[in-house]
Amino acid sequence: MASDGANREAQETGNGRAELPYRLRQQALLGAFARMALQTRDLDALLRRASELCAEGLGATCCQVLEYRARDHAFVIRACTGLEPDLVGTDVAAGDEATPASYAFRTGAGVLANGIQAGGHDGGRFHLPEGLAPPGLCHAVNVPIALGDESRRAYGVLEAWGTEGHGFDRADQEFLAGFAGLIGIAVERHQGDARLRDALDHQVQLTREMSHRVKNSLGVVAGLLRLQARDAHSDEVRHALEDAGARIATVAEVHDHLWRGIHQLGMVELADFLRELVAKLQEEAPGHGLACEADPKVISADQAIPIGLVVNELVTNAVKHAYPQGTGPVRVSLAVRPDGLRLAVRDEGIGLPPGFDVSMRQRSLGLKIIASLIRQLDGRLGIEGGGPGAHFVLDIPLA
Repeated sequence: MASDGANREAQETGNGRAELPYRLRQQALLGAFARMALQTRDLDALLRRASELCAEGLGATCCQVLEYRARDHAFVIRACTGLEPDLVGTDVAAGDEATPASYAFRTGAGVLANGIQAGGHDGGRFHLPEGLAPPGLCHAVNVPIALGDESRRAYGVLEAWGTEGHGFDRADQEFLAGFAGLIGIAVERHQGDARLRDALDHQVQLTREMSHRVKNSLGVVAGLLRLQARDAHSDEVRHALEDAGARIATVAEVHDHLWRGIHQLGMVELADFLRELVAKLQEEAPGHGLACEADPKVISADQAIPIGLVVNELVTNAVKHAYPQGTGPVRVSLAVRPDGLRLAVRDEGIGLPPGFDVSMRQRSLGLKIIASLIRQLDGRLGIEGGGPGAHFVLDIPLA
């Protein structure tokens, strides 16, 4: 036993390292990399760090992460340490199974190849890739980077090269295999994230397409109501059909913003929507001066639809009733406040009739619709004085 201990001590001295501290250092580096692999989603940074830590833990001159590309049977250097940085992204032939990397990838097993060199052979079996390996390298250790999905594919190879006097052993191979396992998990997560992003993008496109079709369908319905209004034999029926068409067109406008919008799914830029809505109402009210000032705010379509309908009803009422002898201005404003939104619609007309009930317990359909929409928004409607005309103010809390 004493002789075995002396031989081991001599071997450690010959390798220029003390075995226990060397292995403890490897375990510490592997643990540090495992923590990083759990915390980062940046695959390129992770692969770069893997090559650095593997080279440090093995005392290797070079270390690289090779990704296999099936379409042309080649490796791509994804990260490297000890080689020129501009080699990242370059191709390495994968067809020469006399190189340790190609052999490890094909067999799915680790490879220890000590005492070889670039262009030379170890008993006719292995050599380092000529033109890539720097002079003086003569040892290699390789492990495949496996993916754990059902296809049992290999992502590529993790490879380290060493110089004369420092060969690699099975424990070094196991150290490298630990890194390869963590890299495989990170690659799978990265690929899963990419697939999820693709699926979400596809879902967004489908939703936008649906909103586009809903907008077109509602536009057709609004157009049909307008056509029917023209043929109506009574003013009451004509006005009812025109109002219904305007309400449907307002909902269509929200869906138009949904399919054209760049915001997250189901969200609408309220300021843009209100300005476009008021511009469309202006087309139906020639002679009146309709204007809109709105702070930018992205809200859900579920809130945008009732807000748009309230604006439609209040502006339409002002156009119809505020100026019985002519035309005049109607202003819409939206302010974003710490506690929610403040929507105001104001005209400079004859004002509200005496005894007007702000609670909207009125007989007209338009006022009933406004009351229902305000309840849906959990809002509070008030009337402000201090000037000519009617001034409606709606406070809307935001989730």
